Amino acid sequence: MAAEVRSPRERYREQNRAEIKAAALQQLAEGGVQAVALTRIAKDMGLSGPALYRYFAGRDDLLGELIRDAYDDVAQAIAQADGGSAGDARSTLHALAGAYRSWAVAQPHRYLLIQGTPLPGYAAPPDTLQRARAVLGPFLKVFAAGVPVEALRPTVAEMDAWVRKDDGVADWVAQHTGLPPRGEAAGTALAGTVLAWSQLHGTVSLEVAGLYAGMGHRASTLLTAQIDTLADSFSL
Repeated sequence: MAAEVRSPRERYREQNRAEIKAAALQQLAEGGVQAVALTRIAKDMGLSGPALYRYFAGRDDLLGELIRDAYDDVAQAIAQADGGSAGDARSTLHALAGAYRSWAVAQPHRYLLIQGTPLPGYAAPPDTLQRARAVLGPFLKVFAAGVPVEALRPTVAEMDAWVRKDDGVADWVAQHTGLPPRGEAAGTALAGTVLAWSQLHGTVSLEVAGLYAGMGHRASTLLTAQIDTLADSFSL
């Protein structure tokens, strides 16, 4: 298939959009989401305020692009870990968790943009949900073959009910597992994924925030133990 031919104007526009996003990421790294300011970006780039609005409708539009990019990047990192894992389900689960943590630790400002405290008054783009689900998709496949311990049966039942009543969730589970929205396997896959994300989010968020400093252990060691316990709970 022939590569798409872009006009000089299109290339110029893409270049400027990329520069604006790079400047916004720098501001994000320096001062958090509150520090992202279009007027300062325009000044640094030698553009007028109105000129900047040719590329982004406003600050929320720019933040939306950064959020999309962040979700897409972490999803790619996890997909690569999934594709590169030739081990059993437990080994794959460790690889996925490790990829998630590594991405977050390497880019804490982008991690906090998508997983930190929401910005007051800001609503993420509607397509963010699909991108977030893409991040967790490979986990569904791992847990689909799991056998939950008795204590997790109520959670599995709740997840099974969720799959049955929400077509979007059912499609998401089916996309990554091939399972129909009926039966315990779909509920098991979803329960394991939600529990894995809860543990990942909690541990990684604390690490990124620096709250493990001086506690005498490494976050990676703690996460390994948590993933092993979760794998045991699903007989992986």
